[in-house]
Amino acid sequence: MQASQHRPGRPSRLTAVLLALALLLSPLGWSPVVLADWQEWDFSRIFRTAEQRYGPLNDSRERIDAWRSLLSEAVALGEREKLEQVNRFFNRHIAFSDDTHIWQQEDYWATPVEALIKGAGDCEDYALAKYFTLRRLGVPSDRMRITYVKALRLNQAHMVLTYYPTPSADPLVLDNIDGIIRPASQRNDLLPVYAFNAEGLFLPGAGGGKRSGDSKRLSRWQDVLLKMRAEGFLIGEG
Repeated sequence: MQASQHRPGRPSRLTAVLLALALLLSPLGWSPVVLADWQEWDFSRIFRTAEQRYGPLNDSRERIDAWRSLLSEAVALGEREKLEQVNRFFNRHIAFSDDTHIWQQEDYWATPVEALIKGAGDCEDYALAKYFTLRRLGVPSDRMRITYVKALRLNQAHMVLTYYPTPSADPLVLDNIDGIIRPASQRNDLLPVYAFNAEGLFLPGAGGGKRSGDSKRLSRWQDVLLKMRAEGFLIGEG
């Protein structure tokens, strides 16, 4: 892991995170979102579409092929083993870099294919890639949350993936700063701000926090889903 990977990314400036938190605190209606069963992904089509959208894949084809192999080989593992393998895979295959360097944008949420093509991403790209991969491997969405935190030691906004084996469990943290999966209670360097998954938005608190709204309110999340569908991935609504 390169030294730069030990810095949190910039899912947004802290002011934007606080604005998002204010949005969550406003009264919101919520209705459950049911994910359709994720079907087999046609990687031949995905490769063709990626080349049409992003140009020749070259070296990135090996990274995407390695991802395809992971999806095939890890499907029979237990959930904790899936977490370990997926966390290790993306921490190894994606080098940390800022969105301004990768995409010439202040804040860009990449699909797993985009991150693997670039071979680089920031913290939200790690979290999203791990989430979608684990979903494809059969881990239920309601056990995972893409979680905005403040990295206290560096005083920066950051994003991780958290996994709840049960609704009231101490969640496990999948992170690009610390490659070892640890319970959140052992990550005193991270302060939760809010979280989301396909089922909704959540404020931090006991028992997994309080549901505060619908993830459809997050435009960048919806953008990622649309891009993945355009890339050829058969995914449910969320």
